[in-house]
Amino acid sequence: MGDKKPVNAPTTVVADDPADRKGRLKAIGGSQSDHWNNTLANQAVQALWVKNSNADERGNQLSATVAALMGIAPKDELEGMMAAQLVAAHNAAMECYRRAMIGEQTFEGRRENLAQANKLSRTYAALLEALNRHRGKGQQKVTVEHVHVHSGGQAVVGNVEAGGGGNPKMEQRSHAKIAFAHESSLRSQDESRGAISIPND
Repeated sequence: MGDKKPVNAPTTVVADDPADRKGRLKAIGGSQSDHWNNTLANQAVQALWVKNSNADERGNQLSATVAALMGIAPKDELEGMMAAQLVAAHNAAMECYRRAMIGEQTFEGRRENLAQANKLSRTYAALLEALNRHRGKGQQKVTVEHVHVHSGGQAVVGNVEAGGGGNPKMEQRSHAKIAFAHESSLRSQDESRGAISIPND
């Protein structure tokens, strides 16, 4: 009796344990803390529906879940959390789709399962968008390397601010290359009229 610890005994938590900061499992949860990575992997696999799976299928599902987390390749703890939720949302949506397609399923059961699958799919898409935004894939930057302006065309290189009159402000870009097509005459849109000679410079 004297050997038992009280149920509500205080727990000591080591916040920056050097033994935990090895990052051996960083590919799974994105953290240098293997306690974190292990907890995240356990949360993801516990979100699986394995009730009807035999031991081999269950092992495959657990391995596939960890492989999915590694495939998403979280770079930090936030990405790790989003990765685990992506896997959980996907698995839950697929389970709802499966239940909706059971042959003996009632109309109401099919409708409810499809509605839940739809919500889960939207959640998955929102999580994926958030992950891409966090990784910087939400915005695209286009750099123009070569610009060809043909006769009659106009080109502006740089940032242009539209305003109420005056010259637009331009930031010159040294890496942009503009090639002008020079012609010795300017053609009129009216075919019956002749060409007008213009200087090349």
